[in-house]
Amino acid sequence: MTDLRQAAIAVRENAHAPYSGFKVGAALRGASGTIYRGCNVENVAYPEGTCAEAGAIAAMVAAGETVFTEAYVVAGSPLPVTPCGGCRQKLAEFGAGDVRVTMATVEGSEQVLSIADLLPGAFDPSFLGG
Repeated sequence: MTDLRQAAIAVRENAHAPYSGFKVGAALRGASGTIYRGCNVENVAYPEGTCAEAGAIAAMVAAGETVFTEAYVVAGSPLPVTPCGGCRQKLAEFGAGDVRVTMATVEGSEQVLSIADLLPGAFDPSFLGG
């Protein structure tokens, strides 16, 4: 088991998912090699919850890093679950297009895509002009 998978599996257990029962864990390897973890945190006002990927990114930024080189996302689903659209954009903010994102099930099925594959035509600073 890779260290990123192990970190994502472990943090998934801490997810707060009392409404959907759908726990997700994410782990990012920062450019420094440090692993940052995040899990989904639901709220009774559903749109106010936080995705696992966003939590891992927040932990990375809070620690002073702004670049990650690899991501791993795991859920208790029959097939690997891709990040939502918002999290794809968040991943693109802090990872290069060729960064690997491994999506996995708890049972071990995996799918690997790059950030560019997950979000072709990502919105980036070049659109801001200036």
